[in-house]
Amino acid sequence: MLQPSRTRYRKTQRGVLKGIATRGSSVDFWEYAIKTVEPGFITSRQIEAARKTIVRYLRKGGQLWIRIFPDRPYTLHAAEAPMGGGKGWVEMYRAPVKPGRILFELSGISPEVAKEAFTLASHKLPVKTKIILNRNES
Repeated sequence: MLQPSRTRYRKTQRGVLKGIATRGSSVDFWEYAIKTVEPGFITSRQIEAARKTIVRYLRKGGQLWIRIFPDRPYTLHAAEAPMGGGKGWVEMYRAPVKPGRILFELSGISPEVAKEAFTLASHKLPVKTKIILNRNES
């Protein structure tokens, strides 16, 4: 699973996901992409599940780019922990995504295969997504 090799600060505050994505919102590598239409957090497990689904459907054909990286820590307290005692331990890492952010890109396959692969992958993600089948369409 994806996680940062080291971080400057071990725990961060949650933050707010306002507005639309300006960075990472264009199709840079190839023609087929999947982008978000609502804000949310995507965990490293969800990214890995979507990646495995796409790769399994492609059967060694095409090339895949993952355009997001989970670098925000998510903390959790132990079960039945009393109030107080500070912030919990880092449980996992998540990637914050805003509407318009490109998640995955594909190349070297037909549009029908790309659409089906992205449809299967979108079922693994917690945010609503949109499939882009050519570079000119947004």
